[in-house]
Amino acid sequence: MRFLVSGAAGFIGSHLCERLIAGGHEVAGLDNLITGSSENIEELVKETRFRFQQADVTLGFEAAGPFDGVLHLASLASPKYYLKHPLETLESGSAGTKNMLEIARRDDARFLLASTSECYGDPEVHPQVESYWGHVNPVGPRSCYDESKRYAEALTMAYHRVHHLRTTIARIFNTYGPRMALDDGRVVPQFIDQALRGEPLTVYGDGSQTRSFCYVRDLVDGLIRLLNSEERYPVNLGNPREMTILEFAEYIQRAVNAELPLRFEPLPQDDPRRRRPDITKARTILEWEPQVSLEEGIRETIRHFQSRVTVSR
Repeated sequence: MRFLVSGAAGFIGSHLCERLIAGGHEVAGLDNLITGSSENIEELVKETRFRFQQADVTLGFEAAGPFDGVLHLASLASPKYYLKHPLETLESGSAGTKNMLEIARRDDARFLLASTSECYGDPEVHPQVESYWGHVNPVGPRSCYDESKRYAEALTMAYHRVHHLRTTIARIFNTYGPRMALDDGRVVPQFIDQALRGEPLTVYGDGSQTRSFCYVRDLVDGLIRLLNSEERYPVNLGNPREMTILEFAEYIQRAVNAELPLRFEPLPQDDPRRRRPDITKARTILEWEPQVSLEEGIRETIRHFQSRVTVSR
C-alpha cells in the first residue's frame, strides 16, 4: 500500500513511517521541519520505498498519488513551540487538516487524524473517556493547540459525513521515547536531560498534577490498528498507568542513579491537573493496550539521550 504521512520527520511521525516501511509499504513523507528534524529520518531516506518532501501542509503542495492511506500528524505538539507559534499551530489544525483530507478524498483513501488528549483540557471527568466533551479554555494561551485539534476533529467528522470518507481519529496521550527533542520543554526529555547533566529537575506547580506515559512503539501499533479499523469516532491511545510529576521525578532520579534537587516553578496557565486515558474502547475495538513497561521504555529513552547529551556539551 502507499501512504502519505505529514509530520514525517517528527518524533511520532518518523517512528510511524519506519513501521509502515517495515511492513512492506511505500511512504511519502511531508514535513516543514519547524519542529521535525532531518536527523529523525536519516535512515529512512536510504529506503527506496520512502520519499521525503520538505513542504508545509498548510500551503499548496504537490502530493502525487494515488494513496491508500493519508495520515495527518503535522502539528506543533509541545507547549514551548505552540506558544511561540500560535498562528502556525492553528493553521496546521485547520488548513493543514483540510488539505490532507482533500487528498484522501481525491484518492478515496483512509484518513487518520493524530488528535490529542488536550481536547479534554483540564478535565473534570477522570479518567478521560471519549464521550467526555472536555473542559477547555477557548481563549487561553494553550487554546491555539487545544482548539486547533478540536476543530480538526470536527472537520474530519464533517468530511466523513458529507463525503463518506473513511476517517479515524486518535486522541493521543503523553507519549515518550527516542527522537523527542531534548529542548522541547515536555517533562520526559526535560527531566532526562537535566538528570544526565546533573542539574536540578524543574517541577511546575507543586508536582501533584498527574500524567500517564505511553512508549512510542506502543502508540504506533495503536495508530496502525486504528487506521485499519472501521471506528469513525475518536479513540484514546495512551497508557492508563497514572503518576504524579513528583513521582516521575523520583523515578528518573533512580533510573539515572542520581540524587538531584528539585527546582519548583509556577504552574503554567490552564495546565491540566490530571491526565489518564480510559482505554476501554481501544481494548475492545482494536484489541490494543500498551505492552512496553515504563521501566523498559525509560531505559531505551535514556540510552538514546545519553549520546545526544554528550555530543551537545
